[in-house]
Amino acid sequence: MKYYVYADKFFLKTGTVGPAYLEVEDGKFGQVFFERPEGAEIVDYTGKWIAPGLVDTHIHGYMNHDVMDNDPEGIKVMSEALLSCGVTSYLPTTLTSDHELLTDVARTIGQVADDVDGAKIQGIYFEGPFFTEKYKGAQNPAYMSDPSLEIFNKWQEASGGRIKKIALAPEREGVAEFVREVTNQGVVVALGHSDATVVQAQAAAENGASVFVHAFNGMSGLHHREPGMVGAVMTLHDVYAELICDGHHVHPKAVDVLIKTKGHDHIALITDCMMAGGMPDGEYMLGEFPVVVANGTARMAEGNLAGSILKLKEALKNVVEWGVATPEQAVMMASLIPAVSCNIEDKCGSITPGRDADFIVLSKDMDLEATYLDGNVRYEA
Repeated sequence: MKYYVYADKFFLKTGTVGPAYLEVEDGKFGQVFFERPEGAEIVDYTGKWIAPGLVDTHIHGYMNHDVMDNDPEGIKVMSEALLSCGVTSYLPTTLTSDHELLTDVARTIGQVADDVDGAKIQGIYFEGPFFTEKYKGAQNPAYMSDPSLEIFNKWQEASGGRIKKIALAPEREGVAEFVREVTNQGVVVALGHSDATVVQAQAAAENGASVFVHAFNGMSGLHHREPGMVGAVMTLHDVYAELICDGHHVHPKAVDVLIKTKGHDHIALITDCMMAGGMPDGEYMLGEFPVVVANGTARMAEGNLAGSILKLKEALKNVVEWGVATPEQAVMMASLIPAVSCNIEDKCGSITPGRDADFIVLSKDMDLEATYLDGNVRYEA
């Protein structure tokens, strides 16, 4: 089956074009044409914009399901529901936990990944357990330890080779060897939940670490005598920063500072969403910890932020409304850059000929109007 999508603007890897016609054939992207193809079926989105499906590379749960529930049906519900957020690809994200539970969760995700009918699972993100306690956030320090290749390889084997990213604290013992080995395996190493100095963070980056976990949160702050992890994320070259743009985790002015320092092409918008995403206010769990959701935030009993309830389509709109990104830059930060940062850009993140036709329809106000998966409309606002 072949049809053409007409819209005012298309967000392509190299820039924006339009008005134009985007070819979609048998669920794959084709070419872009500037003249109406003769005798073709046209899906008309006059006045709208077409962008790649969004890519969430850090998400723990949604619609009352958590990755750590170790429930394949829950993963399927998450995948389906994420289409309403504009997300067509994601990395289910674990929490610091018992090694055996993490093995079981890795196995479950690996087994269910090809069976989900919604947003596509492009790999697994292990957030921990190789962290340190001072900036633990909602991670349980009882399970934190130095990195172990033996344990990681056990998880990777259980997952069927699907772990794409793992986060650790650079001040842990054995980090250099661990980072070199897993990056040689093609796994991205991220740095976070850490009290590291800028020197320790840079050493981990020199050995191959390339992402900073939810920048500003769960890390040593910037000080003029010790720049810490925040100083590292702002000054190190060729590293990416995850950023939660819900207006609660990071002030818009701090978002602006980081974007101006690193450039839009090194910022990956994420949600860090927990199971209460898409649900009413109330009491929920994040891993082993009770969380109260109210007033747009998820907080632990002591008041600390515990993940978020952010939808990626909201982050996309927020950065434009805050004046820190153009629509084109915002789309890039929510699709291509997350994919590039996790080495999955060969699967998702751009409108590229021959790639799965996963895309979204946006209004000129950056509101999500529809989500397409493999060329089929799967969500309409």
